[in-house]
Amino acid sequence: MSPFALQITLGCLISDIEPENLNAFETLQRIGALSQDASGLFKLSSLYRIGTLYMGKDGRGYVEAMQKSEADLLIEPEHLDNAKHGDVVVAKRIIARRGRSSGKIVLVAQNAHLYTLAYTHKDEAGNFLILDLRTNEPTTAWMEGLDLKILELGSVLKIDVDTNKTIEILGNLKDPKVDEKISLALFEREDEFPQTCLDQAKNTPLEVRKEEYKGRVDLTHLDFCTIDPVTAKDFDDAIYFDTDEYILYVAIADVSHYVEYFSPIDQEAKKRGFTTYLPHKAFPMLPRELSENLCSLKPRVDRLAFVSKITLDKKTLQPTHEEFFEAVIHSKHRFNYDEVDKLIATNGALAEGVISRLWQNLSKLYKITIELRTRRLKKGFDFRTEEMKLTIDNDHLLVKTQVETGTPSHSLIEECMLLANQAAAKRFTGENDGIFRVHEPPQLSKLEELLGELATIGLYADQYDDAPSCIRAIQKEALAMGLASEVDDMIIKSLKQASYSPENIGHFGLGFSHYSHFTSPIRRYSDLILHRLIKTQLDNDEQEREYLLRNIIQLCARVSELERKTTKTEWDFRDRKFARWVLEHKNEIFEAHVIKAGESAKAILDTTINGVVVNIKGDGLLLFDKVKVAITEVSLAQAVIMATVVEKISKEITEL
Repeated sequence: MSPFALQITLGCLISDIEPENLNAFETLQRIGALSQDASGLFKLSSLYRIGTLYMGKDGRGYVEAMQKSEADLLIEPEHLDNAKHGDVVVAKRIIARRGRSSGKIVLVAQNAHLYTLAYTHKDEAGNFLILDLRTNEPTTAWMEGLDLKILELGSVLKIDVDTNKTIEILGNLKDPKVDEKISLALFEREDEFPQTCLDQAKNTPLEVRKEEYKGRVDLTHLDFCTIDPVTAKDFDDAIYFDTDEYILYVAIADVSHYVEYFSPIDQEAKKRGFTTYLPHKAFPMLPRELSENLCSLKPRVDRLAFVSKITLDKKTLQPTHEEFFEAVIHSKHRFNYDEVDKLIATNGALAEGVISRLWQNLSKLYKITIELRTRRLKKGFDFRTEEMKLTIDNDHLLVKTQVETGTPSHSLIEECMLLANQAAAKRFTGENDGIFRVHEPPQLSKLEELLGELATIGLYADQYDDAPSCIRAIQKEALAMGLASEVDDMIIKSLKQASYSPENIGHFGLGFSHYSHFTSPIRRYSDLILHRLIKTQLDNDEQEREYLLRNIIQLCARVSELERKTTKTEWDFRDRKFARWVLEHKNEIFEAHVIKAGESAKAILDTTINGVVVNIKGDGLLLFDKVKVAITEVSLAQAVIMATVVEKISKEITEL
């Protein structure tokens, strides 16, 4: 359910309503669809329902039920009121027809899309068309003072969803630079910040002087350092480990100090939710004056931090004491992953100066994190997934891909962040009083469906009692067959996605009973919410805490939705670059391996460019068959590649 739908279903104050939903709220007030309870909260009256509209092939619509015990609300075509599939609508119940709950739409509270993306095209008969870029179906558009037919074919249009007026011409499909604009627009991701945000950012101080923050703990004498990718510009976290007392300090950029409630930067950060990372450019959640400068924990300058201080038992390595406080730190060095990996490989033999001093503590911390990881994986899972890094040249063309796997330095910093995230989550009961990162356990039936699919290649696992043991049994067999990475990808797809929730149900994948996101407030709004909640505890600020918790359900829904949009943007851009690369090599025959068999079969090309997925046609294909394929069609508009199998070059695994 959408955040606004949750608000007016559960109850809210007018001051809680986001600016983009205020008109819808006022309309519902005007038509008498809202009632106010004794505490002053507004709720949707029982005669009305709000939810997402789903359109059936018969032209009738259905508004989703809020509870499993209820039926979807039927909307006949004459009662749709121009609402479209995916819109969030308010429907008024009417006399039931044909024995089921029916209604008529009285308000489109939120359009499924703010605008339509389309492109100009001519069909085989030479007819001029404007095709919806999402569906490839014909649509309509017009532009003031311009006949769209004179545009070069392949021109990409941004069209007002209500008036069909062309708002902007984004570019042309022939131009690789248009990919970025399309991916951002498809999922409503922003590039430029509003001027009000930029003005606020420019008025923030340029530096931090610790003497101006007497109320904070002074940790500038401790040897904090950061460990990040070599290309990183925003440094969320810094660590220091006291080897005598076994105290881990995880210092996090204190974004909440600079980003005040309801300020222009806060409103824009809430709208974006996350930083979007494309291979050539990051689109930050916060203006760069904050994300890459004042908030970023740069080396050799004072910075404000929100610190998680965790004391570990020297024998069991379990946390014995955890506390949070505001501090000032002074990072002594900025490491990248490669540097730390070299230190680990050589045991710091070549380290000099400040690096040598820092390594004395880091080396001991590294050994501890190895043990922590070993213990963690007894309950959680290590999925052997591979992250793909794309290299884009100055012409915005794909020139190289590189498979990135976790290294010792990644593991070192990851275990530290996991400890801090768990410590933050344990401060809350898990009953709508915090924001948790949750991952539901899978249904055993879903895993058994996967087992049925894997049985076609001779992978069997019959010694298991529950979902965790089933996954481990599958992984064990896959490893023996040399298919660990491929099968782990399939396992992940069978699991539910992690999300944000005010109710704690634990994190299945990590094996944690309590988990949240505390460590990246520069690039995740969820972490900023958590920082604010913890500070209300430290400051005994009941008024602020009450406001946050009154809206916590819809805040969790909001950031979960924005996370999905951000991820889809990154995936869409990647697929566009893959499609453009394949188009340049369309006449070649590629070797590939099947990753999905059946009616909607897919394969990954085995080339110097890793990760290119094609839709394939061919008879008798099984999972992981090696084949040769010919590219038959490439759609730059929809980033889809079609291919046909011309030869099977290996026998099925079951025959080997």
